[in-house]
Amino acid sequence: MIGNGVAAARGGRGGGRAVGLLVVVFATSIVQPTVLVALPLLVMMALGAPRGAMATFVAILATLVAIAGPRDGLWYVERAWALSVGGAFAALSLVRPAWRVTSRAIASIVGASAVFTGFLVSRSSGWAALDWTVSDRLRGGFATWVDAMAVLRDGQAPSPALVGAIWRTVEAQVHVFPALLALETVAALGLAWWLCERLARGGGDGGLGPVAQFRFNDQLVWVMILGLVLLSVRLGDGAARVGANLAVFMAGLYALRGFAVGLGVSGGISLFGYAMIALGLVFMAPAVIAFAVLLGVADTWLDLRTRAASLSA
Repeated sequence: MIGNGVAAARGGRGGGRAVGLLVVVFATSIVQPTVLVALPLLVMMALGAPRGAMATFVAILATLVAIAGPRDGLWYVERAWALSVGGAFAALSLVRPAWRVTSRAIASIVGASAVFTGFLVSRSSGWAALDWTVSDRLRGGFATWVDAMAVLRDGQAPSPALVGAIWRTVEAQVHVFPALLALETVAALGLAWWLCERLARGGGDGGLGPVAQFRFNDQLVWVMILGLVLLSVRLGDGAARVGANLAVFMAGLYALRGFAVGLGVSGGISLFGYAMIALGLVFMAPAVIAFAVLLGVADTWLDLRTRAASLSA
C-alpha cells in the first residue's frame, strides 16, 4: 500500500474530516467535483491495490463517473488535470510517504500547474481559450440559477440586489478560478486519499490527521507575500491577476490553519460553537474569514498551538 502519510492516532473521526473536505470541494468547485475525486482515487487504488468487493464496486463507480458527462470544452481539460494531480500525488506518496497529505497535494498542484502552463504557453491563445471556457461555464451556471429562481417564484425574477450580488461573486470567481481550482484540488486529493485508505485498511481515520494539527510549510507565507506585492505594484493586469490568485489560494489555506489553531488552543469546539461559526459565515463571512486568515498567518511565526500547550503544561 502506498505510504500512509500523516501520522495520526486511529479513531472514528476521519469520517467527519472527509465530510469537511467534501464541503470544501463543492464550495470551491470549478471543474466537476466528482471527477476531481474519482480519477485520483483510481490512480491511488491502482498503486495501492486494495482488494475486496467494496474496492471493486468503488473502482467501477469511479470509472463511470470519470467518463460520464457531455463532451463540452472542459471535459478533456478537467480529466487531464485530475489525472495529472492524481498521478503526482500517488507518486509522492510512494517516494515521500512521511510528507503530510497537504504537502503532497500542494506539491502535486505545483507540478501539474507547471505542465499545464507550459502546454498553454506553447499553443497560440491557449490560455485565452481556457479562460473563456471556464468563464462561460461559471456565467452559464449563474444564468441557470436565475432561470430556476424565476420558475420557483412563479415567473418572478429574483430581486435586482440579490442578482447583482451573486453576479459580482461569479465575476470574482472568474477572476480567481485558478486559485479556487487549486483549493478544490487540495480538498479532493485529501478526500480521495481518505477513501483509498479506508478501502485498504477498513477503518481508522483514513490517513487524515486531526484538524487541530493542520499545518503546512511555513515558507509558503512568502507565496502570499508575493501575491500581495503583485497586487500592490503596477505591473499590468496579468501580474495583478497572478497576485490575486496566489493571495486567494494562500488565504484559503491560512483560513483553515487559523480554524485549526482555534481548535488546538481551545481544546475543541462544541456543537454550539460550530453553529455560531456557521452563523458567522452566513452573516459576517468576510470578517470571520479575515480573522481566521490572520490567525493562521500569526501561527507561522508564533507557533500558537505549541505556546498554548507549554503554558497549560
